[in-house]
Amino acid sequence: MEQRKLGRQGLTVSSLGLGCMGMSDFYGPTDEAESVATLHRAIELGITFFDTADMYGPFKNEELLGRALKGKRGQVIIATKFGNRRAPDGAFLGVSGKPEYVAQACEASLRRLGLDHLDLYYQHRVDPTVPIEETVGAMAALVKAGKVRWLGLSEAGPDTIRRAHAVHPISALQTEYSLWSRDPEEAILPTVRALGIGFVPYSPLGRGFLTGRFKSPADLPEGDWRRSNPRFQGAHFQQNLELVERVAGLARAKGCTPAQLALAWVLSRGADVVPIPGTKRRATLEEDAGAAGVVLTSADLARLDELMPRGAAAGTRYPEAGMKAVGL
Repeated sequence: MEQRKLGRQGLTVSSLGLGCMGMSDFYGPTDEAESVATLHRAIELGITFFDTADMYGPFKNEELLGRALKGKRGQVIIATKFGNRRAPDGAFLGVSGKPEYVAQACEASLRRLGLDHLDLYYQHRVDPTVPIEETVGAMAALVKAGKVRWLGLSEAGPDTIRRAHAVHPISALQTEYSLWSRDPEEAILPTVRALGIGFVPYSPLGRGFLTGRFKSPADLPEGDWRRSNPRFQGAHFQQNLELVERVAGLARAKGCTPAQLALAWVLSRGADVVPIPGTKRRATLEEDAGAAGVVLTSADLARLDELMPRGAAAGTRYPEAGMKAVGL
């Protein structure tokens, strides 16, 4: 699989990564054996970039990766995140970017993953009560101590990105980006490119909606977090389904699946862009990996702009509380 550079500090990963959140949390029932098999299959397919966070599970996802990837350290780049605090029972405890918490969270992630250092360490959400300079200063201390190799931010706004990068080079910014979430094109992408920061889109398949797999909200499993997402509710769902069906028509004409077309579009955004579609099943992983072979012409890209222009999706990408935590 093609390799891409994230930032200017030496981080190189496969052009497609794997988001691991759903293996432990948020998206309905899980199957550890299938998740482990999916992780191993990803390596066989040339995927080297694995994304997790301490909050997924909570804590269980890091432990899963630690078990599944034991003995494969030289084949993988592991990215994890801190900042969204959760209790062992899953209760959300708010966001923390306090320097002392950064160090504590890192030690806990190293222990769960069974590693002596983290490859890419992200601040999951910006703490508005702590200057970003203090948080990134604590992250930089982890780099100096050899506990982290590269630093990242998630869902940070342009000013925060610039201030953080002035303290210590940021190698990657992770933000939601897909055919139906194109807001980063306005200010985020220009900012990270001006600074030489790599871009890691999460949910590049619109949390699964862009695959065409969901025909009604009832198709989501009970307890699935997406049931609370505005884009998966009521009239919004139906409007968004119409958009997806338009894109599916182009996918049929290209001889690929809607998921492969949507991922190929994200991959086409630049050599500094590394999407991390998430899955917990080998079959879906193999389908996603096929996107690397889909070639989009200028005419295809123009047609996708017509079918899914910026702002076309109905509903916000998070409920109100979640939207308040992004772009800070």
